[in-house]
Amino acid sequence: MALLLHGVLAYSLYMSPDALVEDIAHLLEVWVAGWSGCRGYELRQEGRFPATLRADKTGDWEYFAHDPSDDEFAALADKTAEAPTRILTILTNDVQRYKYLAEQRGLTVTSASQTMMVVDMETQDSEDPWLPDDDLELATSESNGVHYAVVHSGEQVAASGRVYVVNGTAIFDKIVTEPDFQRRGLGSFIMKALAAQAFAHDVENGLLLASLDGQKLYSHLGWDVVCHVLMMSSGSEGSDLSGA
Repeated sequence: MALLLHGVLAYSLYMSPDALVEDIAHLLEVWVAGWSGCRGYELRQEGRFPATLRADKTGDWEYFAHDPSDDEFAALADKTAEAPTRILTILTNDVQRYKYLAEQRGLTVTSASQTMMVVDMETQDSEDPWLPDDDLELATSESNGVHYAVVHSGEQVAASGRVYVVNGTAIFDKIVTEPDFQRRGLGSFIMKALAAQAFAHDVENGLLLASLDGQKLYSHLGWDVVCHVLMMSSGSEGSDLSGA
């Protein structure tokens, strides 16, 4: 296994499991802070785990944990089950264990296809990219620390995304290419445009949660999978977290 990200996430034959767990737990904390910053969500701690109020979606809390113990999972699951609009999101590489625990606590796994992905920003282009077609136009902006990139085709939005920097890590969010504009390289373009904006800060790493489609794009751009992401609730909430 290769070293990655200047020791922030260091997969190594000489690295103890405890150290690896600590690193992924730290990445989760950073990601939740950046994701909440991107979307303007209220952030708090639920015990030792982060939680965020999804005011624009469910109007309720989402709890996050990396490989919680059975007792910790039970406490978070019971908190989640108090309302069908609450979501519990688990980062793990032991998917079957947490699917089983969810079933035991009466929760339904609503999404199991996403992954957390990470990249060394030194491998990313710091220059503004060129648009693939003359009929497209890029608009960038910044508000409350969130950097936005939007590609227009006339009055239509063709693609968009945002990035927020937390402690040297750029958290990418809501990377979307509209259906009429797919397969034109705009996903890669948006990622490069956002990376160029992130370099206005002192950034070392990039971090995001990726859907199945997003994983193909980000892998092509040099990103690596850290772990799987399971979302669960007592209702039907949580089909997609990443928006990417």
